[in-house]
Amino acid sequence: MVIANKMQLSAEEKYDLIARNLQEVLGEEKIKTILKERDLKIYWGTATTGKPHVAYFVPMSKIADFLRAGAEVTILFADLHAYLDNMKAPWELLALRVQYYEHSIKSMLKSIGVSIDKLKFEKGTNFELSKEYTLDVYRLASVITEHDAKKAGAEVVKQVDHPLVSGLLYPGLQALDEEYLKVDAQFGGVDQRKIFTFAEKYLPQLGYQKRAHLMNPMVPGLTGTKMSSSEDESKIDLLDPPASVKKKLAKAFCEPGNVENNGILSFTKHVIFPLFKSDEKFVVVRNAENGGSLMFDTYSELEECFKMMKLHPADLKTAVEGYINRLLEPVRKTFEDPVLKKLVEKAYPVAKKQKSVANDDVITPAHLDIRIGKIVEVSKHPDADSLYVEKIDLGEDKPRTIVSGLVNFVPIDEMQNRMVVVLCNLKPAKMRGIESQGMVLCASVAPKEIEIVCPPGGTPAGERVYVEGYEEGTPDDVLNPKKKVWEKLQVDLTTNEDCVCQWQGKKLFTKSGGLLTCKSMKNAPVK
Repeated sequence: MVIANKMQLSAEEKYDLIARNLQEVLGEEKIKTILKERDLKIYWGTATTGKPHVAYFVPMSKIADFLRAGAEVTILFADLHAYLDNMKAPWELLALRVQYYEHSIKSMLKSIGVSIDKLKFEKGTNFELSKEYTLDVYRLASVITEHDAKKAGAEVVKQVDHPLVSGLLYPGLQALDEEYLKVDAQFGGVDQRKIFTFAEKYLPQLGYQKRAHLMNPMVPGLTGTKMSSSEDESKIDLLDPPASVKKKLAKAFCEPGNVENNGILSFTKHVIFPLFKSDEKFVVVRNAENGGSLMFDTYSELEECFKMMKLHPADLKTAVEGYINRLLEPVRKTFEDPVLKKLVEKAYPVAKKQKSVANDDVITPAHLDIRIGKIVEVSKHPDADSLYVEKIDLGEDKPRTIVSGLVNFVPIDEMQNRMVVVLCNLKPAKMRGIESQGMVLCASVAPKEIEIVCPPGGTPAGERVYVEGYEEGTPDDVLNPKKKVWEKLQVDLTTNEDCVCQWQGKKLFTKSGGLLTCKSMKNAPVK
């Protein structure tokens, strides 16, 4: 599939090429006015977190359209944004991931046969850490309300009741990028619409012009939902071999006659057909006994045939498999380079998954049952001046009783209704006559310096806490005291320089809320 070249396009033809297959355009007249005078300047940003997958061909297909229309296109590797979005990408890996993204995107564009003469790459931290940009961040912060910042990031940044300030900054930085990249328009998915309208509202308040915005529809993944880097079965990695492509497509949601939330059809519409030359057709090879091969000039013809159940999902998948492998082959070849193989290994280190079976000799964090709890009642121990007796809601039928030695460190009024992190599967132990059914985790650097570990804001009581790389498996019902499971794991449980809880450098997190932290203790044991 090689993009056909068109010379001397009119302003109208350029606009049609720029806008085709988009779900929405904000600032259509502004774009048309610019095109009558000069070529458009567009930027597309991508946060360098997970590995790019086959769905990246959707924006690449549109970027190819922009380039064909003569536009100057900047691809922004939003490394700072990646860190701000709940620290999804470790700071020490960001530079490596930017390199991986650049090699991946160049090889993808090469795969679809588009010239990159008018394409340039920019790294966010190249200008976002400048004095001028930083001052503009403060200027923007002085006019934005918390409500507008939270609303703008609603579809992009993880939403919790008590968000981190980093997530509130995210939309403002994305808006400022338009000004500092000196573009006419920003391109993105329709899930970014609230950030785009946020930019249109607030940039003029700083004296900067309002830009246009181009929005792709959200393309469902292979499971019928959004294609996600974190959901292996929903996405095909750029470096997946043909056997993996076949296996994942075989499992893909593709109900006969159903054209809604059909990732196979959506990929065909937004990637395969736009890359065809004018005389190229979509071919479905079938045996004569199954009706013979089919050829389609347009996507609408293909969709109608599938909708009328004249095209079987298995035949469609087989055809799409061939086109996907044609797109991926140049990317695979690029990464056969030993230097790039090493880059992938460093940028995306694989955490070895360990079994978490109760009688397994290998002791890993998967044995631990750590949960978020809410203290619903607290009192001083009747027979011990330094102990609290707490009733903690852990998402069970009734609150657990837990005894904690925190009287000298946290006032009782600060304990009531407090969210805490609890190790739930220690063997119950009596403390001055009262049975304690767990332990509230704290960071401590000395006997007189203790801070309670803080759950992510908005995380509900009962939600489980995980250690990166050890998400699978069921915790032990009760940790075996003879094997000293907790004692052996606790040695490596600490806070880091950012006060984030970690085990052997792997962060503790909840799937809905984010990272576990403490208020101020760095590099402190957690117990």
